[in-house]
Amino acid sequence: MFVFNLGSAFITFFAVVGPPKVLLAFTRLAGTRSTRELRRLAAWSAVISAVIGLVLGFGADDLTTFFHISDQSLQLAGGAIFFAYAVALVFGVHLGSDGDQGEQLANPLAEGIRELLLPYIASPLAITGVLVVSLNRDDGGWKAAVAVAYVAVAAINYLCVALLAPLIQRTHTTSLEVLSRLLGLLLAAVGVEVFLEGLSGLGVHLPTAH
Repeated sequence: MFVFNLGSAFITFFAVVGPPKVLLAFTRLAGTRSTRELRRLAAWSAVISAVIGLVLGFGADDLTTFFHISDQSLQLAGGAIFFAYAVALVFGVHLGSDGDQGEQLANPLAEGIRELLLPYIASPLAITGVLVVSLNRDDGGWKAAVAVAYVAVAAINYLCVALLAPLIQRTHTTSLEVLSRLLGLLLAAVGVEVFLEGLSGLGVHLPTAH
């Protein structure tokens, strides 16, 4: 069965909330913002996202206990969510995009954070990923490793936006779409493995893959 390690945790976070997804979100914002505003927005959104990841990573056990959710139930739900999102990604459908949000806020930074909230800062997919990976093991060292992996992805997101901000304002989304679809295939496989691990935890006998 699939067992998360630091590398697979990093790859999972990279797929669900990494640069391909974040750059697409920032590309949609770049038309109305300067390079400096994009970099400032990238910094704040990365910090907020990292804090959310840290809280959920270290508090996963308390959260599932509070809601009386078993690890296996979360694995089954998380695997299904990963797979559904990945299939949509492969076909170019971006779940979680808010579209028209009504009246804009007066503060451009606050407006940008609101637009990035579901696609990136508090992505339901990323939250699911943090909880599933964190609950894969019980020791504190593992949860710290999960937190480091998530913060590392948030830092990479900021660096990518900060360095590529001038290019983002002139680029077309086609190349980013291609990369997102490739990562969708990877994420679909991870979703299947997580779902199978949940079934195994419930006592369902599954043949060992070679």
